[in-house]
Amino acid sequence: MELSDVTQQALGAALRGAQARHQALAGNIANATTPGYVRQDVDFHATLQAALGAGRSPRDTVFTPSRDPAAGTVRADGSTIDIDNESAKLAANVLEYQAIVAVKEARGSIVKAALGVG
Repeated sequence: MELSDVTQQALGAALRGAQARHQALAGNIANATTPGYVRQDVDFHATLQAALGAGRSPRDTVFTPSRDPAAGTVRADGSTIDIDNESAKLAANVLEYQAIVAVKEARGSIVKAALGVG
């Protein structure tokens, strides 16, 4: 049974956003020693908030990685990747993903209990 209310749709979109961010952060780590590499990130919070604020369906929200304009060069070869910082961001993103999954599942369980199913 899948809920289709806006909150549940937004939680699903947040999961997709966190997954897109995970891929961007993992790509940053993989390219930490690539000369001139500029870090990328996905601000899925702002993207989802903008979509909801504009009345667009969370299901249609697309999360695209973009170059981080605030990233400064941290290596002599021009790379903007600080491996420790990226690793910390990746770990935080994993925790957030797990929290979103827990909330999404809890909401589903509450509705199922209210309906007397499952």
